Amino acid sequence: METIFQFLFTQLRQQTRASERVCHSVASRLATEVNRICTESSRIQASGEVENWAKTLANHRLKQCLRYYKLGSKRGRVELQSLLSAIVYRYISPAQGANSYQARVTLIEDFLQGFYAEALHNFRRENQLPLTYSPRTLLELAEYMAFCERYAKRRIPLPGRRSQQLIILRSQTFSQKQPPEATIDMDSAAEGGVSEADGERSDPLVQQLRSLLVDASSSAPDPTLRDTIIEELVQYLQDREQPDCIDYFVLRLKDLNASEIEEILGINPRQRDYLQQRFKYHLIRFALYHRWELVHQWLEADLEKNLGLTPQEWQQLQTQLTPQQTQLLQYKQQGLPTSEIAQALALTVSQTEKQWFKLLEMAWEIRNRSVS
Repeated sequence: METIFQFLFTQLRQQTRASERVCHSVASRLATEVNRICTESSRIQASGEVENWAKTLANHRLKQCLRYYKLGSKRGRVELQSLLSAIVYRYISPAQGANSYQARVTLIEDFLQGFYAEALHNFRRENQLPLTYSPRTLLELAEYMAFCERYAKRRIPLPGRRSQQLIILRSQTFSQKQPPEATIDMDSAAEGGVSEADGERSDPLVQQLRSLLVDASSSAPDPTLRDTIIEELVQYLQDREQPDCIDYFVLRLKDLNASEIEEILGINPRQRDYLQQRFKYHLIRFALYHRWELVHQWLEADLEKNLGLTPQEWQQLQTQLTPQQTQLLQYKQQGLPTSEIAQALALTVSQTEKQWFKLLEMAWEIRNRSVS
């Protein structure tokens, strides 16, 4: 435990601006937690590699803590809120009478406020801290937010050798306690939920594309362009031998909910969740790599409109680009074909396309962060 503590303490001192006292306290709590896990886990004890396990766990805890520390107070809280909201999104749904996105968001915010209080209570208890303890420095706040994420994802054993994430069980209990005028439909699993296995945040690009594709009467610039995109996406999926993704896409175009899709396709919720994630992967590749011009034109976010960014956001993107990416962007604005751009940058066509994919991802991230 002393070795683990020294490792954590040294890293915190080197990678943060926190005082020695705060680094010592945080390192001590993390080391104690790692020691407790290694001591209580029969699997780790039976492995004969307790020391290696301890190092791995300590490094994982450190990376989580430093990630929130680097995000800062505001962005860290937004990131945590987004992550946990995505996990419980499908389990907290307003009744049909108030079936709106804002109503769902309000319920989720109410639920998470209570969950944060519960997590703080357990953080104090597990670390033997006084009941009055609250994070007061950025490093302490980062430690608490990392704990919240782990606490939410803890697997709780259920009958029949099953398990579930703690935050999902809490959200189900919260939903069942809602008054009649705010009844929660636990069977509806609206699009946008994420896999329980990975808990990744739902991508804003997927939400925006889906909202426009599903609504045939959308105010999209060109309905014909919408039909072209649908045809192109279906062909893209066919070329990659993804017939189940095509079936899923067609059903989503009809705006069916998750339970209806599962019944039609004859799959269980976990299989549907996996299919949804696979479709999301291909949709992002299609929108940012395969036919990015078509999709961006349809969303009014093409190069002529600075990828849909405001002047301030466009300037922010410029500052994040490498010299090579800046040249790439200039060549794209000039309308040069990819083969000529690749030759000018001394890259292969594949490497050029990958660089452009990364640049488009950066632009989407900036734009959707501002919307959020």
